[in-house]
Amino acid sequence: MPEHDKTRSPSSRSDSPEGGSRSSLSSRFDQFEKRQHELWRLTIIILLALACGFAWMSWDFVRTLARQYQVLPIGAVVLVALFGWYMWRKTREISEMRGLMRGIERRADSPPSEKQLDQLFEMISRSQQGYRDLIDSFDDLLLALTLDGQIRAVNRSFSDLVGEPFQQIIGKQISEFVQEGNGHAQDLIASSMPRFLDRRSWTGVVEVRLKNRNSLYYFDCTAHAMVRNDQIMGITVLARDITALRKNEARFTELFETLQEGIYIVTPEGSILDANPALVRMLGYESKEELLIKTVPEIFPERAMRKSIKDEVDRRSMLEGREITLLRKDGAPIICLNTAAAVRDTSGKPVRYQGSLMDMSHRREIERRLHQQQEFARRLVDNFPDLILVLNTSANYTFVGPRSKEILGYEPGEIQIMDFGQCSHPEDVPAIETLFDDIVAHRQNFASLEIRVRHKLGEWRRIRFNFSPLFDEAGEIEGVVLSGRDVTDLKRLEEQLIQAEKLAAMGQMLAGVAHELNNPLTAILGVTELLREKEGVEENTKRQLDLTHRQARRAARIVQNLLEFSRPASPQKRPLDLNSIVERTLQLHEHSLRRNSIEVDFHPKSGLPAVIGDANQLIQVLLNLVTNAEQAIREVRESGRIQILITRTASRISVTVQDDGVGVKPEALPRIFDPFYTTKRPGGGTGLGLSICMSIIREHGGTIEAEALPAGGSAFSVYLPASSEFSASSSVHDTAGLEAKLPVIARDSWKGRVVLVLDDEESICMLLEEGLSAQGLAVDCAATAEEAIDLAANRSYDALLCDLNLSSGGFAVSGRDAAERILAATGPHKPAVIFMTGDFVESSKGESGEPLLLQKPFRISDVLSLLKESFSTNGATHPN
Repeated sequence: MPEHDKTRSPSSRSDSPEGGSRSSLSSRFDQFEKRQHELWRLTIIILLALACGFAWMSWDFVRTLARQYQVLPIGAVVLVALFGWYMWRKTREISEMRGLMRGIERRADSPPSEKQLDQLFEMISRSQQGYRDLIDSFDDLLLALTLDGQIRAVNRSFSDLVGEPFQQIIGKQISEFVQEGNGHAQDLIASSMPRFLDRRSWTGVVEVRLKNRNSLYYFDCTAHAMVRNDQIMGITVLARDITALRKNEARFTELFETLQEGIYIVTPEGSILDANPALVRMLGYESKEELLIKTVPEIFPERAMRKSIKDEVDRRSMLEGREITLLRKDGAPIICLNTAAAVRDTSGKPVRYQGSLMDMSHRREIERRLHQQQEFARRLVDNFPDLILVLNTSANYTFVGPRSKEILGYEPGEIQIMDFGQCSHPEDVPAIETLFDDIVAHRQNFASLEIRVRHKLGEWRRIRFNFSPLFDEAGEIEGVVLSGRDVTDLKRLEEQLIQAEKLAAMGQMLAGVAHELNNPLTAILGVTELLREKEGVEENTKRQLDLTHRQARRAARIVQNLLEFSRPASPQKRPLDLNSIVERTLQLHEHSLRRNSIEVDFHPKSGLPAVIGDANQLIQVLLNLVTNAEQAIREVRESGRIQILITRTASRISVTVQDDGVGVKPEALPRIFDPFYTTKRPGGGTGLGLSICMSIIREHGGTIEAEALPAGGSAFSVYLPASSEFSASSSVHDTAGLEAKLPVIARDSWKGRVVLVLDDEESICMLLEEGLSAQGLAVDCAATAEEAIDLAANRSYDALLCDLNLSSGGFAVSGRDAAERILAATGPHKPAVIFMTGDFVESSKGESGEPLLLQKPFRISDVLSLLKESFSTNGATHPN
């Protein structure tokens, strides 16, 4: 073949039919490549525009999310840009490879050089490595399988999952690595192949178990057929591992089903999508299906509340702790605590609401009971008469009861900032602290202690506190509870009771002493009276007898006053002379005043009207005022002066007791007549004297007033209404100092009268026998009841003088019983009975039909007067 035939120019090749076809193919290939570039450019621009538009439209919604989610739109734009850059790079590589291939084809007559082949293989290898890197960068599993399950290609994620290198995977069956969750390896391909061949695609969740791990996995798979010439040549599988998601769903389902709180999912239109069993039970339905056919308005009928909750969830995305009232199946209301949240779509629109409901009915019942208990405890503390204090273990007040104002004068807040024991008496503080420490240290569980506490006004109050521990929920002592009762008045009452018992004992003693004194005084008075009336007595002797008689009468009056004061009779108001009342009071207190060098300035005032009152009670009032004045003087000096003034103002008579003692403070005047109020030192008084005086004077229709004198001392004035019917001259008054004469009655007038005297005192019997015999009466005396009965049985008597308190053989004998026995022993003619007694009697006249009473000491004239009255009452002839 000629040389020029073997070598052809390119133009000659292009003129051939083969060259023409290649030129046409290259032209079309260039056009396709140009269009492909334009298409990729347009695609990247559209994707970038969509990403930017999505970021702009959803920016407002993204701003409502957490801060870490606000960069999502920017990230999407960046990802689109990176994807476009990657695709542009790969397209350039393909374009270069195609250009190289076209160059080789155009030079078919001359083989490619080694450099061209190296460039081609390098570009192919670089392109394959790029695609492999792209596939290996996927987290999901990528597989290429034949129809019989042989592995043709996998990515690195699959290799890492099964733990085998690529060389040990390619060409092997898929069943050698994974099997179905039930353990059957062949079923994994065979069970799904018929449907796959029919549809050429398949999507679903596969449960598989790795042979080398025996672990259960879940994959969300998408399979596509690889088709060539309309024949399925293999399968490509994209599988996403959703095992963790499935486990989370399982845990969520278990939690959803077992929660004690009700869980719900509802739509914005009010349909109930789902509810857990707790909510079904809470609302009283038999099954979930029965609840799901209901709507939200049927269960939650409060429209305004529904709208408020929906608006708030839409605005805030989360609603916590809102109380709502739902309706149970039976129509009963149930209070629930609602927590709700909104689930939104990509545009931010709520697509459903979900939340939890906690049944608050039991809690509300507990709160109601707790409130009742707290209200009960509060009312109990408010109405409890004691002061309640609670301290912690550091001795700081944690609670102060409202009684603090009433008992101590402090508001509860004032006490809470005080130190423990701040108001207590210094002498009581060590005992308080010791007892508190014992309670905190659990050495004592309960103890009582009487404490002196200073009132806000300055006075000391006696409080009896009970100490007991306060325990916390663990049984440990967290404080001490003190309940204090004010026993100040009780203590004063106890002191007054003790004083009253002392006075009662003193009264009994005085009564006994007075009874014993009355007998000798009776003898003295009677003998001096008889001797004084005897004829032929010298004047000097008569004066001596008169002095003896007056002093005996004075002693008798003192004894009489002691009896009246120690054993006061029942109140009996009658006309009284206040001059006499004051004199009797001073006579009772004369010894104490003289011993303490207290001078009394009192001048009786004549021409005063009488006052209606009880003598003993008025003496008690004046005696209290004089005693207070004496004590007030003794507080400041060794001697002093008391002035008693009686004045008349209009229809009232006043008695003023004035002293020059310590006086009364102006701030004490408004309370000085209050019960138990005293200005004396502890133990100096009960605080009841002036209050009793006030009570007595008010019962008499009067008033009592106190004032502090400018020069020192104080004055107490008693005002009593004057009587317009009686004068002081007609009132009851003391006659101890008056001369008493025997009644002038002829001796013959008593002739024939016989008197029986029964008294165990020999002196009384001798006095009566001599005195009455001197008046012409026949007198028989007996020392015992038996002697008197013997005499009465043998002789008729006109009168019986019998002592009320007799003794026989060391035993007391009632004079009334003895008189009854004597009267029973007499004949038809019964003697008049006159009882003699050393006790106090208000009147010699007894009750209707009762015997007359003769109080010792008495005079013969007193006996004669009663005998005359007695004989007159019995209808006998009177002595003239």
